[in-house]
Parts: sequence; structure tokens; C-alpha cells
Amino acid sequence: MKRSSILLALKGFCVGATMLIPGVSGGSMAMILGVYDELISSVSSFLQHKKASFIFLSIFCAGGLLGVLLFATPVQHLLTRFPLPTLYFFMGAVAGSVPMICRKAKMSRKSWYLSIWAAAGVLCVLLLSGTPVVSGGAAKASPLVLLGLGAVAAVALVLPGISVSYVLLLFGLYNPVIDGIRNFNLPLLLPLGAGLVLGILLVTRLLERAMQRYPQPTYLLILGFLVGSLGEIFPGLPHGWEWIICGVCCAAGFAGVQFLSRFED
Repeated sequence: MKRSSILLALKGFCVGATMLIPGVSGGSMAMILGVYDELISSVSSFLQHKKASFIFLSIFCAGGLLGVLLFATPVQHLLTRFPLPTLYFFMGAVAGSVPMICRKAKMSRKSWYLSIWAAAGVLCVLLLSGTPVVSGGAAKASPLVLLGLGAVAAVALVLPGISVSYVLLLFGLYNPVIDGIRNFNLPLLLPLGAGLVLGILLVTRLLERAMQRYPQPTYLLILGFLVGSLGEIFPGLPHGWEWIICGVCCAAGFAGVQFLSRFED
């Protein structure tokens, strides 16, 4: 297997291993690892480049599935046993992605005023996280409503910094979806899944065009989403010796992303 394929599978593995962590969306981790643009392009232009897109998505998804199967439980165990060091590691990883995103946005001193887009991204995430969670009526909605809710949830799945788990909670669908997967509840899962696929296709195409035509505002908005997600990850201040441990973990997350960003091209 080529080195690029191994690296792609490894990045998919990392995304799959961490996407169940509260506040860490799959889009966030893909952006942190420098594979987000290619994912958006492969999904958006799948019909135009079927073979290349299929190979790319297959390798990435295979790595992601392996990551979910092998590391989702250990990561949850780390969150339970060592919550502060684990979450500080991911905070460091988010911080490590900032220089990469600024490079993509081609920021300069003359374009400082564009930082308003980053502020808008932060505000969107904060407003979403402050929205009260509803209790489960949406689970009994009609198939057409579930189709629409799935399309809305796809926005959270595609955009970095917005957790799809939290959006499902907002709709009162998180527990029903988990139970539906366990019990194979097709009347719930089929329309929701169809809406999710439809939403992903629509959002990725719009996002790819925005990245091509308006790269600076788009990447800075995404940067705002990522920075805003730190509020969901932040576990509070450490105490005593935890300062050293959490500092080391934060630095390790930052250094790890900086190292991976060298292979971005």
C-alpha cells in the first residue's frame, strides 16, 4: 500500500476513534488532521470522479470504522478515568490546527478585519450549545419530518466544531436513534438516514463552492467553529500536580497535529 494510502487510513482511524467524544465532531478532527478539504471534494464531486472518490472514501471510511471499533471504548475509558488530561490533549490538538487553517485562509496583517468571520463562527457554536434540549417528541414524527431533521443533522455532521450528537439531543432524537440502531427500528432510521445522506450531499457541494470562491471567510468561519467547540471540551482548571500533567497532554496534542500537518499535501 502506498504511503499516502496508509496515512489516509491512519487519519480516518483517528477521526473514528475520537468522534464519540463530547464536543469533538468528526468534521473537527478531519480539519485538524488536514483531510477535511479532500473529504468535502470527494463527496461533492463523486459522480464526476467516481473511481478516485470511491477509493479515497473507502480507505478513509475503513480506517474510521476500525478506529470506532478499536478505540472508541478505550477513549471513553480515558475520559472516565482521566478526564482532564484527555480533554486537555484534544484542546491542544484544536490549538495546533489554528496555524494550518490560517494558512489555508491566507491571512495577512492587511486582512485582519476578516477575523469577524471567525467571531461569527464562535458565536454560532455558543448559541447552539446554549439552546435548551427538547424531550423526545421528534422520535414519533412523520417520515417527512424525520427526513428534514436528518438533513439538518447533516449540517452538524459536515461542519467542524458542531457535534452531531448534540444536535440529535436538541431534536430529542439521541436516545431513540441509539435504541433504534440496537433494535433495528427501520421506520425511524430509514427516513432519518435518507435525510442525512441528502443533507450531506447538499451541504458538501455548497461548502466546496464556498471554499473555492470565498476561501478566507469560509476557512475563518470554520476556525470560529473549532474555537467555539473548545467551550464544549473545556473540563475546568486542573489542581496541584494536574497542572503539569494537563500541560504536557495539551502540548502533546498541539505537537501531534503540527507533526501530522507536515504530511498535509
